[in-house]
Amino acid sequence: MQPTLALPAATELLPLLPELVLAGAAFALLMLDLFLKEGQRVLTHVLSILVLLLVGGMVVGGVGAGETSVLSGMFLRDTMADVLKVGTCFIAALSLVFFWPYLRERGLYKGEISVLVLFATLGMLLLISAGSLVMVYLGLELLALSSYALVAVDRDSKLASEAAMKYFVLGALASGLLLYGMSLVYGATGSIDIVRIREIAAVTESPMLLLAGVVFMIAGIAFKFGIAPFHMWLPDVYHGAPTPVTLFIGSAPKLAAFAMVVRLLGIAAAPLAEHWQPLLAVLAAVSLLVGNLIALAQTNLKRMLAYSTVSHVGFLFLGFAGGGVAGYSAAMFYALSYALMATASFGAIVLMSRRGFEADRIEDFKGLNARDPWSAGMVLCIMASLAGIPPFLGFWAKLAVLRAAVDGNLLWLAIFGVVMAVIGAFYYLRVIKVMYFDEPVGEALVPREDATLRFIFAVNALALLVLGVFWNPLMAWCQSAFA
Repeated sequence: MQPTLALPAATELLPLLPELVLAGAAFALLMLDLFLKEGQRVLTHVLSILVLLLVGGMVVGGVGAGETSVLSGMFLRDTMADVLKVGTCFIAALSLVFFWPYLRERGLYKGEISVLVLFATLGMLLLISAGSLVMVYLGLELLALSSYALVAVDRDSKLASEAAMKYFVLGALASGLLLYGMSLVYGATGSIDIVRIREIAAVTESPMLLLAGVVFMIAGIAFKFGIAPFHMWLPDVYHGAPTPVTLFIGSAPKLAAFAMVVRLLGIAAAPLAEHWQPLLAVLAAVSLLVGNLIALAQTNLKRMLAYSTVSHVGFLFLGFAGGGVAGYSAAMFYALSYALMATASFGAIVLMSRRGFEADRIEDFKGLNARDPWSAGMVLCIMASLAGIPPFLGFWAKLAVLRAAVDGNLLWLAIFGVVMAVIGAFYYLRVIKVMYFDEPVGEALVPREDATLRFIFAVNALALLVLGVFWNPLMAWCQSAFA
């Protein structure tokens, strides 16, 4: 008699197939790296990029997309998860392209770097599909621990070591807040299943313990996003980490954090939305104010982009505060748009820097147009999109979340967002001004001769213009995730 017990288990794991492939590949590449010589480590790097593209292709192709809930509801496979996973894999692969030339010429590249990126991506994919509080925490910690190691990759740099320590200590504090909030939610509902928590929250007569848990979870979420006043780690980490690492942790994890908000607040705590949505609106306003005003005073480009991230997260939270299908769709559109913009902005620094010269000050870009008009044009596209100038992608992203805030009866917040967008445009236009109107000073700023890197950077920058013109399909994709 043929045994049949293994068949249901194998069938149940099919929706997890992209994650299983990524996990298996990460372990395999970690073992392969042990047998490679220093000059052969490009193999590990190229294979890591191909694995990420393969996993993204599997999600696009619908591989394993049968059941919507597996592992007793711990893992959810829905349209939102698939859209975010495709974006995460693409951004992570794009990040690895920028890793190789920067770290190799500084003698920092080790085989485990690409493996850490794979494990961080695996954590993001699990977080995106989390159906229980346990899976949320598992995915979040896998992402966080990998990120800490990446920030500290340059062990001889005091700046990087300090940034890694701050990131680790404050990250542990935020994880503790999130875990404490989850424990209160579990104590109030008796369940760790996100859907079950929603059902119990809808009928509970004394939600005070549950609300306390939600507040602590919001604090943990706010830290992971870097929203003010929980942004204290972000400028130092962005400045101290090697630029490609900053590129990675400043882009793809925002997509996973978006999914965490939807799972924990948009689903589990949805019946209590009237209590936590005003809190998100206040956080959005504070983040817009703090991020834009402090960014105005920055002379270091990486720190300016760090504080602009605080501002952009404030815009993203406009969509969450607005609520509903329109609000979440707009926030998702903003998260995807910002991930592309952040990758391109830090990619510009990687492209211009070389050993002994980081090109991370605004004045380093003086007169770039006179020396390399093409690169100056690409940086112009990036800054214009970040500033929200039409017809670039950033304009439509800002417009979508502002409309969501108005639809959510938050007219005051939408008006405040418009004012902050105007103020924020100044520091982006300042970069454009120094490129086109200031005289070159000091050593010539010459982009790398790496044709592959220049091509990928140009595609990333021009995508902000092309997607700005043809933004409707991307928005429709986001709307389908919540249909």
